[in-house]
Amino acid sequence: MSEHAPLVTRFAPSPNGHLHLGHALSAIVAHDLARAAGGRFVLRIEDIDGPRSRAELADEFRCDLTWLGLEWVDVPAQSARLESYAVAAHQLRARGLLYPCACTRKDIEAAGAVSGADGLIYPGICKRTPPDPDRAMAWRLDTARAIAQIGQLTWVDEHAGPQQVDLSRIGDVVLVRKNLPASYHLAATLDDAADGITLVTRGADLFMASHVHRTLQALLDLPVPRWHHHRLLTDENGEKLAKRRGSPALAERREAGEDGRMLAAQLRLQHLQLGT
Repeated sequence: MSEHAPLVTRFAPSPNGHLHLGHALSAIVAHDLARAAGGRFVLRIEDIDGPRSRAELADEFRCDLTWLGLEWVDVPAQSARLESYAVAAHQLRARGLLYPCACTRKDIEAAGAVSGADGLIYPGICKRTPPDPDRAMAWRLDTARAIAQIGQLTWVDEHAGPQQVDLSRIGDVVLVRKNLPASYHLAATLDDAADGITLVTRGADLFMASHVHRTLQALLDLPVPRWHHHRLLTDENGEKLAKRRGSPALAERREAGEDGRMLAAQLRLQHLQLGT
């Protein structure tokens, strides 16, 4: 990325549940960084999660962001970009960088997989023994072959500084999911390039994912942004806020008459107190 390129950030929620305070903070951080630099803040809806994606939530998200006092530019949702995912996956397969995998989580656990930075590290079951072609299959990145082709890479986080790509704590991640067009890793990397994102802002829980995304950028000859991983808001138990744990929805607060701009100001202050 050129040092003189305009700053472009994004907020990319999935419409499989309501936004909560953690999402609000991520949106505010991305919005404010872009505005402070005279750049652009975009909204991208990541809506390829099969039946879990609910189209009506995209409009709810826009209402939430307006309520918080944010301004943005809409870019195409992921469902409009399926061809780009298929083309990239084909390129990677043609270079021998992907292999099919039919394993379930139970299969992976039974094989004695160890925990890594992004869940269980895949133990290579289907790499050693090709799966039954009649089973539903995902496609995994062969990280050993990828590293052999691209060599050592680095990426830069605005807080942590230069990082050397290390895939050993992640393993052979899924790039094309079973019965779905792409995994988060492939789709987000391609989308950020297509949208001209120059600063990828997201929570610190996705720090290790950036090692995968930097690898994909090298393999697919995509532009390289900088990254900004902010600390996470947590609940009273020290757990990060999450949809599955029932974190209060922004829509509920908005509909109850809470002042969204005041809430945004409180979150900005909390963000400063977190030291990020």
